[in-house]
Amino acid sequence: MDDRPAIGHCFLLGFRGTEIPPWLRQFAGTHGLGGVILFDFNCQTKTYDNNIRNPEQVRDLCAEISALPSGPLLFVDQEGGRVRRLKDEQGFAPLPSQQTFSRLPPEEKRRLIGDSFQELARLGFHYNLAPVIDLNFNPLNPDIGAVERSYSIEPAIVRDNVRILDAAAKAAGIGLSLKHFPGLGGATVNSHRELTDLSDTISDDQLELFYQFGESISGESIVVSHGIVRQWEEGTPVSMSPIAIAKLRQRLPRALLISDDLHMQGLQKKYQTGEACAVGLRAGLDMLCIGNNLMPEDELVLSYAKAICRQMRTDAFLADQVRLAVARVAKAKRRFNRT
Repeated sequence: MDDRPAIGHCFLLGFRGTEIPPWLRQFAGTHGLGGVILFDFNCQTKTYDNNIRNPEQVRDLCAEISALPSGPLLFVDQEGGRVRRLKDEQGFAPLPSQQTFSRLPPEEKRRLIGDSFQELARLGFHYNLAPVIDLNFNPLNPDIGAVERSYSIEPAIVRDNVRILDAAAKAAGIGLSLKHFPGLGGATVNSHRELTDLSDTISDDQLELFYQFGESISGESIVVSHGIVRQWEEGTPVSMSPIAIAKLRQRLPRALLISDDLHMQGLQKKYQTGEACAVGLRAGLDMLCIGNNLMPEDELVLSYAKAICRQMRTDAFLADQVRLAVARVAKAKRRFNRT
């Protein structure tokens, strides 16, 4: 009997369109499936016609995805402002950017985030890939500060906002995922496009935010960035670095660690997707995010899963890492009533 874990539980996949494609059904049926992420913007056509149309359509799609073999979790990026896949003009609850949100009175914050998170639960989402807890060290950062994704440069202000979000998430029964370990706030380039060196921008205050909330926040999850910290491991993105991920595991052994999208060009300049899957799992990631939006690889993910299965037959360390990852994903599914 083959006792290797179902590798598909380590994959968080996206697809294009409003119907589940055959390849995704095949993937779930053959390998199991950890999760699915939905997007509104289609990066290939440059139009807002991807997975999301209106609340009724999204609710039906989430229900159909949840019914796939192994009951995949549903993820969405609903930070607010520019990074909100569910927009109010499509009939969804409004949510301002994190920068704007941070300046609102506490009661207004609780109302807005409560409405948003209750809506996510009604639609069928299990995880919101938020909040961004990157400190705003560089307000001109093209992917964080310049697009209002940071609450503040002050750790105390970030903590206050995270606590409000956490209370709302727990009340709604959804998970959150802290972004983007070890902190992208001081970067000068966008890791969607370029290799991003964080070596001179990481502070103890920033790291402590992840350590403080990583296993107390609803869902116990962290998104691991593709930034490089030279003093941890020269030239290796944090998401691919056993040394960097061990720093998280030492403090947060239970946390569900999710890669930032493997299709981001800041990672692709170092690793093609198939290689990144194996390297990331060996390093200690639990879930590999492949959005199939920044790059249209689609059916290729089947070959990536098969390749890891082959490697596990002769690589006991990789097999053990996958087994631990699958157990953490299974725990998240049980938490949100998925088996």
